[in-house]
Formats: sequence, C-alpha cells, structure tokens
Amino acid sequence: MAGAPAMNGAALPSALPRPDGELDALERAWRPPPWGWRRLSAVNNTHVGAFYIATAMLFFVLAGVLALVMRTQLAVPDNTLVSPGTYNQLFTMHGTVMMFLFAVPVVEAVAVYLLPGMLGARDLPFPLLSAYAFWTYAIGGVVFFCTLFFGEAPDGGWFMYPPLTSKEFSPGRGADWWLLGIGFIEISAIAGAIELIVGILFTRAPGMHLSRMPVFAWAMLVVALMVVFAFPAMIAASTLLELERAFNWPFFIPARGGDPLLWQHLFWFFGHPEVYIIFLPAAGLVSMMIAALAGTPLLGYRAVVAALGGVGVLSFALWIHHMFTAGLGTLSMQLASAASFAVAVPTAVQVFAWLATLRRGRLGLNTPSLFVVGFLFTFVLGGLTGVMVAVLPFDWQAHDSYFVVAHLHYVLIGGMVFPLFAALYFWAPLYNGHGLSERLGRWVFSLMFFGFHLAFFPMHVSGLLGMPRRVYTYAGELGWNTLNLLSSLGAFAIAAGVLVFLVDAVRTLRKPDKAHGNPWRAGTLEWLEARDFGLRSIPQVTAREPLWADPALAQQVPSGAHWLPGTVFGGRETLVTHWRDARPLYLLRLPGDGWRPFLAAAGTAGFFLLMTAGLTLPAWACALMAIGLVLGWLWDSDSPPPLPWAPVAHGVDLPAGAARRTGSHSWWATVVLIAVDASVFGCFAYAHLHVSMAADICPPPGAALPALPGPLAAAFLLGACGILLWGASRALRAPRPRQQRALRAWLLLALLCAVSALLVDAGGHARAGLDADAHAWGATVSTLLWYQGLHVVVLLAAGVFVFLRSCSGRLRPDVRATLDNTVLMGWWVCAQGVLGMLVVQLGPRLAALA
Repeated sequence: MAGAPAMNGAALPSALPRPDGELDALERAWRPPPWGWRRLSAVNNTHVGAFYIATAMLFFVLAGVLALVMRTQLAVPDNTLVSPGTYNQLFTMHGTVMMFLFAVPVVEAVAVYLLPGMLGARDLPFPLLSAYAFWTYAIGGVVFFCTLFFGEAPDGGWFMYPPLTSKEFSPGRGADWWLLGIGFIEISAIAGAIELIVGILFTRAPGMHLSRMPVFAWAMLVVALMVVFAFPAMIAASTLLELERAFNWPFFIPARGGDPLLWQHLFWFFGHPEVYIIFLPAAGLVSMMIAALAGTPLLGYRAVVAALGGVGVLSFALWIHHMFTAGLGTLSMQLASAASFAVAVPTAVQVFAWLATLRRGRLGLNTPSLFVVGFLFTFVLGGLTGVMVAVLPFDWQAHDSYFVVAHLHYVLIGGMVFPLFAALYFWAPLYNGHGLSERLGRWVFSLMFFGFHLAFFPMHVSGLLGMPRRVYTYAGELGWNTLNLLSSLGAFAIAAGVLVFLVDAVRTLRKPDKAHGNPWRAGTLEWLEARDFGLRSIPQVTAREPLWADPALAQQVPSGAHWLPGTVFGGRETLVTHWRDARPLYLLRLPGDGWRPFLAAAGTAGFFLLMTAGLTLPAWACALMAIGLVLGWLWDSDSPPPLPWAPVAHGVDLPAGAARRTGSHSWWATVVLIAVDASVFGCFAYAHLHVSMAADICPPPGAALPALPGPLAAAFLLGACGILLWGASRALRAPRPRQQRALRAWLLLALLCAVSALLVDAGGHARAGLDADAHAWGATVSTLLWYQGLHVVVLLAAGVFVFLRSCSGRLRPDVRATLDNTVLMGWWVCAQGVLGMLVVQLGPRLAALA
C-alpha cells in the first residue's frame, strides 16, 4: 500500500485500482432485501442499526407522552385528570420505558450503526445475533408498553421494590409483565454487549492499534463490559421476585426468613452503573464530535480513555448510594459518600479535555455544536447537584423529594439526550447523504434546551420546599403551584422541540440517496464513501485520525486499493484482526440476510409474554421454535471454507477459517457469555449467603445440609466430566474416523457424569428435607440447584449438537469452533456446580461467625 509503513512485519496490499467486477460481486453479496415487509429480514449493521435507532426513538416519544400526561396532572393543585392508580402506572411505565426501552437500547443502536464504519470493518462479527437482539427488544418492548391499554401495566415504580411488588400487595399481573418483560429485554442488551466487545476487539481495520481506536469505540467497550457485569444482577433479582410471586418462594418475605433489602442490593448494583452505561457512550460521541467540529484532535486522548475506564470501575461502588437510609451502618454510608465524590474526578477529566479542545480549535455555530454546548452546561449543573447529594446530611433532607427528580433528569437528559440529538444531527448524512435542516435544528435546540431548564430547574426548589416524589396531586396552599406550572410548561416546550425534530427527520429521510461526503471534515473512517457493504476496501490505518493523517484514503479506499477489495468466496466477508495491534489474522465469512433472527426473536418474546399471560402450551411452542431456529443458524455458522487460504490483497493470503481456541473470535464470545453467566450465579450465591447470615438459625428449623459424602461424590463426578471434555477436545487432532469415534465416546461419558452429579446433589438435598416454600434459606438453595440443572440441560443440548456434527462429518480439526466452545462452556458448568455446593456448605458456617 503506497505511503503506508509496514505493520508489525505484515505484508501490505497493493494501492493499485481494482477491477469493476469486484465491486459488482460485493454489491450482489451485500444487496439488502427490497423495501417492504421483506426488509425485516436484513441482518447487516446498516439496516439493523437504523431499525434499532428508530425503535428506540419511538419509545422515547411514547415515554415522553406519559410524562406530558403526568405534568398535565401536576400543572395545577387538586387536579383530577387521572386517578391515583393510573398515575402510579404512568410514572412506573415512564421510568421503565425511558431506562430500559430507550436509554440503554439507543446507545447500543448508535454503536451498531456507527462502529463498523469507525473501525473500518464490513460488519460486526455476529450479524444474526445483532438482528436477534434487536427484534427481541422491539417485539417484547412494544407488547410490554401495550399493557397500559389493557389495565395490566405495573404500578410499583421502575425500581419495583418488594414487599410492595410481592404477591400479597400486587396480586395482579402488572408486576409479572415488568419482571418477565424487562428480564428478557436485559438479555437482548447482553447479547448486544457480546457483539460489541468481540467486534471492537477483533474486527478493527489493520493497523488500528488500541491507541488509535476512536474514543467512541473505547466508550462502548467499557460500557459493554459494564453491561456484562451489571445487568446480570437485574436478571437475578427479577428471577428471584418472579419465583416468589409464581411459586411462593419467600426470598423477600421477612416472616419466612426473606429480606426486602436483598432486592435493593441486587437492583442498585445494576441500577447505578446503568446511569454511567447511559452516559459513557454519550461522552464518547461528544469526544468524537468536539474534535471534528473544532477541527483539531482531542486533547488528552489517553486521559479521556483512562477516565472512561475509571468511571466504569467506580460506578460499581455506588449502589449503596441509593440505600443510605436503609440502616446499613456508618461505614457503608461513608463509603457510599466517598465513591460518589470520587466518580466526579474522571468525569471532570473528560469535561476539561473537551473544554481544552474547544479552546485550541474553532467551534462553528451549527446545530450539533449547540447541542454539545447545551450538554456541557446542563451536565455540569447536574454533576454539581450530584456532589450535593453525595453529602449525606444534605441527602437526608433531599431524599425522595423533587430535588432528586431534578438531579436525575439533569444528569440523564443533559448527559445523554442532548449528546444523542447532537449525534443525530452530526451523523445524519451517513444514512442517505442529506443532513437535517440547520434552520429547524436551531428551533429544536432552543425549544428543548430552554424547555428543559424551565421544566426541571424549578423542581430543585419545589423539592427543597418539601414536595415528595411520586405524588399524583397536592394541595394549593403548600406553595408549589407556580413551580409546578412552570415545570409543566417546560415539558410541553421540550415536546414541541421533539415534534419539530421528527417532522424534519421524516422530511429528510424521504429524500433520494446521494453520496454523503465529509461535511464536517472529520478525521475518522465512517466518513469514507460507503454502500450497503460498508467500505469498498478495508483501509490500512496509520494514525488516530486516519483521514487527517492521510487524505488520500478518501480516494484509495473507494477504489479498492486496500485490504479485501472484493468478495473472496462470493459472500459477505470481513477481516478478523488481533485484539491489541490489529494485525490481520483470518478471513471471517458472514451470514447473509434471512428470517431466522426475526422468527427466533418472536419465539423468545412469545415464550416470556405468553408465560406471563398464563398460556403455558403456546409459550413452550414458541420456546421450541426459537431454540430450533438458533440451533439452525449455529449449525451453518461453523462450516468448512471452500479453500483453506483466501487472497485478501495483492500477494497476501490469510487463513479462510477461524483459528483454534484463543485465536478464534467465537471462543472469546463464549468467554464473555460465561462471564455474564458467572455474574448471574454470583448474584444467586450472594442471595443465599445474605439470607443465611440474616437468619437467626441456619439452616432454619426443619432444614438441614445434605450429608457430606453426597456433595463430595457430585464434585468428583463434575471433575470427571471436565477431564472427559478435555479428552474429547484432544481427540480431534486428525480427520481419521477412529478419532471421531473416540471424541463421541468421551463426549457421551462427560454428559453422563454431568447428569449424575446433578442427580446426586439434588438427591442429597431431597433426603435432607429441602423445602423451598418454608424458608428463604431453602428457596435460595433450590435456586442454586435449579440454576445448575438448567446448565446441565444446556450442556446436554450442546453436547448432542456436537455429537451430531461429528456424525455428519461437519466437525474437523480445521473446523472445530463448536467443539472448543462447548468444552469451554462445559468446564464452566462443572466449576459452577462445585462452587454452588461450596456456597451451600459455607452458608451456615458464615452465619455462625456473624
């Protein structure tokens, strides 16, 4: 490649123009389904990302409509527009939709749409997973929102505290819709996080070292890792509460050994990191936009990246901040206060870097820059009130008042919505080449910015005057009348701004496509000429702002002068590169469009939603359909390549299939999935230890630990299972039939050991008199057993899947990702089983020490 230095000794492609036939082949391979209902089967990032953003914005509008109804109710005292019960449903659904169906999905949506272009990749590595994650979220979210129209919407707040949401006090199905609906939407977010982690680390353009990654990619990497460790706590908490409601297992019922604080610990271990999961992508977008709008590289790049990581780590120390009135002790409150102050430091580092970049460059007056400046002003104010509530004596006074409502919205709307609208205006030309109207954009900004401060600044005062959160009306003599009227007027001004934006967006999207160019003269790769297949060729990156460092890329990449200028095997393809230095490793063949992700998502959503509605048989039919479709696409995903080597550039060949184990991107995806699963297990284990240490007697009267020989025998069988899985992995070293038969034998023996270990462990507890209904201790033990049983069933399914691939000849020494990933998962199942038994045995001993 002309003008580019050698990259770690790797050969570089030729800079010669490519024949037009390669471009035609690319267009055929990546041609999307025609517009209409068939477009729903598209799976590449361009279309899935656009669907994702549009759906998230739909939920933003719907949540905003709920907010307008609430503000109309509170505009004047003693209003009777809605009843108290309806108001409870409104604020529950408003918070739930904003937090779960808009804020987190929209940042993943923007990442799915933008990141492949920023990274110089044709697509993310698991397009079917991205499509599945989106459709699960979209179908489930729409059905969940529609519960408002059937009188079954939840009314326990977006935080769903028991005992208010336990069966005794919420006997309807509203809480069940929330628990099951939000639970599987969280699963969708985790699927997106796995896609983003692997995509960011393994599909960057050659030469894009970690130190050259766009800041937005760093932000999404940190956020995706936070999702992996934070969202499982919400899945575990919602599972426990649904088990309590459905089967009377008393996790949160004090009379039977439960503890409502257990829910708060699990929920806020998810809930406070979620605030930063929402903010950090917006911060990454701001870093990208400020550099382009000011026309100068971001000052303090390394400090900003370190600050993103620092915020991510510190956010996990903040969950107690929401529980300081729960009687946790002086030390816990001091730690919560210290962490609340500390997290402001890396946030301030980013703010100072942005201000310094603006000072060095020259910021023009346009809509994206207006929203960026509005974000800086608003978010800093929200940060200052955050420091105020970090002072616990003040927080005691402001707790559960409208002061906290104002602080929350200053941080979330100021910290995420304003940057999002800046990004929509900034990157709008990427969709069809047309930017949004500057004239209307200034109206949008003015209405939203001034409307926001009119709506939420008075809430600080009303909160200090004593107005509590979540009240549906108030008396006129309390002195809140004018403040509430101003807040309501401001809410309608925000709505007017959003309406103008939507009208402008529809008008712009209806225009015919044209080349987008680089209207902001940005330096990052997403502004290169792209089509449905993304970039014509994958560029060799030599700097942090590639288009500023090498302006010739704008002509070379579209002419096919860099890596992978066409399609090697006639399908969709991209490069997998090393996670650290982006050295090309192998060619990744990607799946094409199809209906399986959509139908599998519909089946998944149908299972959870129909189970909530009490329709058991149709629910299981949906589940079987979803499982079958997922297994179908997995069957096709690990296929032998047509040829062992692929020419990816002039004189450069790469392996045409994935490497083994740690060299494979799918192996690392399995590692991330295991980390998610381990986090869920850790939450269940914590629940058991929490209940054990809170009990007066542990095990409680009528319960007992199983006799020690049983757990020891089960642990021995799990150890044997792990060894046998290792033997199965070692057996596949050559394509000889004898080794295939050995592999199948090792595999079947391993599965038999796993099942036997589960039966031995469960049998020991049954003989010890385990009763999940009688006491929370028994319920948590039963949960650990149930969770291990679920994993054994999954391991059985995966083992049979590998067995059938071996019998069909689709498992070979050079095509073995299915086997390697199953063995890795099996080792975790064995380890989890042993850890679960150890936790059960330790519970009473720790309780005795406490």
